[in-house]
Amino acid sequence: MLTVYNCIVNEHDLRLVALAALICGISCFAAVNLLRHVVQSTSRNRYAWLLIAAASTGFGIWATHFIAMIAFTPGIPNAYNAELSVASLAVSVLLTAAGMWIATVRGGIDHYLVGGAVLGIGIAAMHYTGMAAFEVEGRIGWNQLLVAASLVSGVVLAALSLLVVLRRPSTLATVFGAVLLTLAICTLHFIAMAAVSIYPDSSIEISKFTIAPMSQAFAAATASLVILVLAATALWIDLRFRRHRVEAERMHGLANAAVEGLIVCDGNRIVSANDSIAALSGIAAGTLNTMTLGDLFGERIASAIAAGNGQAQEADLRSQDDSRMPVELIARSIDYCGKGHLVVAVRDIRERRKAEQEIMRLAHYDPLTGLANRRSFTSRLEAEIAASAEGGKGGQLALMLLDLDRFKEVNDLFGHAAGDAVLQKVAHCASSVLRHGQMLARLGGDEFAIIAPNLPDPQAAGRIAEAVLSALRQENRLSPGGMVSASIGIALYPLDADEQAALVSHADTALYRAKAEGKDTFRYFEASMGAEARDRRSLEQDLRQAVARGEFRLVYQPQKEISSGRMVGFEALLRWQHPERGEVSPSVFIPVAEDSGSIAQIGEWVLATACKEAATWKNPLTIAVNVSAVQLHNPDFSRKVHEVLLRTGLMAGRLELEITETALVKDMPRALATLRQIKALGVRVAMDDFGTGYSSLSNLRAFPFDKIKIDGSFIKSVDRNGQVATIVRAVLGLGRGLGLPVLAEGVETLDELRFLDAEDCDIGQGYFLGRPGPIEAFGELTGVRAADDSIMEDVVVEATAKVENVRSGSILMLQPAAAARSA
Repeated sequence: MLTVYNCIVNEHDLRLVALAALICGISCFAAVNLLRHVVQSTSRNRYAWLLIAAASTGFGIWATHFIAMIAFTPGIPNAYNAELSVASLAVSVLLTAAGMWIATVRGGIDHYLVGGAVLGIGIAAMHYTGMAAFEVEGRIGWNQLLVAASLVSGVVLAALSLLVVLRRPSTLATVFGAVLLTLAICTLHFIAMAAVSIYPDSSIEISKFTIAPMSQAFAAATASLVILVLAATALWIDLRFRRHRVEAERMHGLANAAVEGLIVCDGNRIVSANDSIAALSGIAAGTLNTMTLGDLFGERIASAIAAGNGQAQEADLRSQDDSRMPVELIARSIDYCGKGHLVVAVRDIRERRKAEQEIMRLAHYDPLTGLANRRSFTSRLEAEIAASAEGGKGGQLALMLLDLDRFKEVNDLFGHAAGDAVLQKVAHCASSVLRHGQMLARLGGDEFAIIAPNLPDPQAAGRIAEAVLSALRQENRLSPGGMVSASIGIALYPLDADEQAALVSHADTALYRAKAEGKDTFRYFEASMGAEARDRRSLEQDLRQAVARGEFRLVYQPQKEISSGRMVGFEALLRWQHPERGEVSPSVFIPVAEDSGSIAQIGEWVLATACKEAATWKNPLTIAVNVSAVQLHNPDFSRKVHEVLLRTGLMAGRLELEITETALVKDMPRALATLRQIKALGVRVAMDDFGTGYSSLSNLRAFPFDKIKIDGSFIKSVDRNGQVATIVRAVLGLGRGLGLPVLAEGVETLDELRFLDAEDCDIGQGYFLGRPGPIEAFGELTGVRAADDSIMEDVVVEATAKVENVRSGSILMLQPAAAARSA
């Protein structure tokens, strides 16, 4: 190294040496700073930054060499070959670029060291090419050991400089790397210069095409200027990059605070992505920054987003495993790092899609059974009818309406959970027998429908219906406790109807006939059923309006003590005077009212009207009113009875409510609770039609009755039929044993009356004792005189004492003449 020292101190202008070192340091600092941008740039910008960094380093090496060469003072004439000088500059830039590319193309120590070594080779190649351009009047000799030392020092220091700069980038690493690269250039140059020995020889002439040292100085000055410009550019870029990086980090921090995925794009290229989109896609944020919108959402969606229409649109996000995820995209323009960018909000809509699918499912399918609902049924039936009409096929389209028998009893007795289980079993059983293309739907409640298209003949629909009923019967046999049965009505297109509404109506009519004829069966629609159904629907509609129109009236039938003939009260009986049908029998309209639900309104009117009338009587006779099952099971029934009593002023003890056994068994706990509330008001309760229901004895024990009414069917011919007489005697004995008075209905002959008197029956009611009539006909009995004198004359009571010597007593009959005439 003594030779190197002597070379620098004794054979160089130290001022120019210092200048060369300064330029070398500036160029090296600019080079390593630019090299960091090469690493951090995308593939599109990487080569531009690589070229700038290589040019800065190459020009710095070249300028350092020739400024140092100008500082060299051999003491004899010298000059520089222009072609080789330019070649040395080109070699410096190209090999520097190659070394930097190797070092930055892929991370790793091996790439850093190899790239640095190539950079060191470039420094050496530039130096020795530059020395080849040096011409002097003399012969040049080389110290091979120092040449080798120069090469080793240059290559090693250059490799270390890139390793330091690229392995762990930082400000300190940048400074240290720049120092190492400067030492690589300077050390190689001056050790190589120390290896040079010049032997003057005047016979050697300098070429006339060479460049004088002063001209070379200008070239070096120009290269230095280029280095300074590049260094300043690098510094400006670095400061700008730092500012942009701070802004980007701030924006990225704000973006990471968002729940939604956010992507910042420069055109189609992604420049920033937050953690939410990384988690959503499963792709690292760093990897996302190297991708495009097309990579994530497809080119069509990417083009629409880049167009910047600002409209929300749905797309599929490609995740790391190539699966697709539904998202919603909303793009907005923002200023990012001083340039216009697009920010794309990515919203995960998987839950929304699930909710939409659930809404669609609920809109078209029954949530309990999973079957199609009424909406889907209507659409399918309409489509099948249209297809049949357009195709002109010979096959039949069958519509079957299925309704469960006595399903309400399941809900009332076992609860709605048991009812739901029954509906699910019915859906399973019915579905299991249907074929492909046939549809089972739940219309609501316990109503189901089957659409069976393309049947070969009408009998095929019956076979399907029978298969469904058989499956239900089999399930009944297998299930403990059994299930309810079903009734099915069948209508055929186009045989029975050629449009949807009529087809449904006819199937419903056939279903009603199946229920009326015993249940657990099916019936085809017949034309005669249509007339009956229309008549029934018309009757139902008229019943709903009858109270408002004042078409109902009450007639009253006397109830008398059999032993004395004393009047004890009346039973209020309902009559309907239809404006077109005339007098409609209660046996006709009462069942229709019960089925249609209008019985509740009618029953309330009867109760209020009868109590209002009875409250006007001077004689405290009782008034008996029939109560339907619908009224009895209404939770507000006892309250309504109380309100009627308060409103009319009738004493509670004069009101007697007649309840049938059938009304009791539908919901015994509720019926018992209601009857106890009514009894608490002081109202009397009678069991009506005793003997025609079931579990009569248990009902008498469980319910708080005040009277038993024997059905008229047992009284007819009681004096001539021994079996009937035995039943009546048993009932009368039961009443005496329980301490309950017994009322016999339907007393129509004197012999029937004598039998009841002989058996100590308490009260009688029937045509022989008094026919039903308007209350004005019984003015003498109620104590209310009619205002009309003609009525007064007409209502003359004929007190006829019919004393019959029957055993130990006599029978006194009081029958109003007007009542007799009205019969």
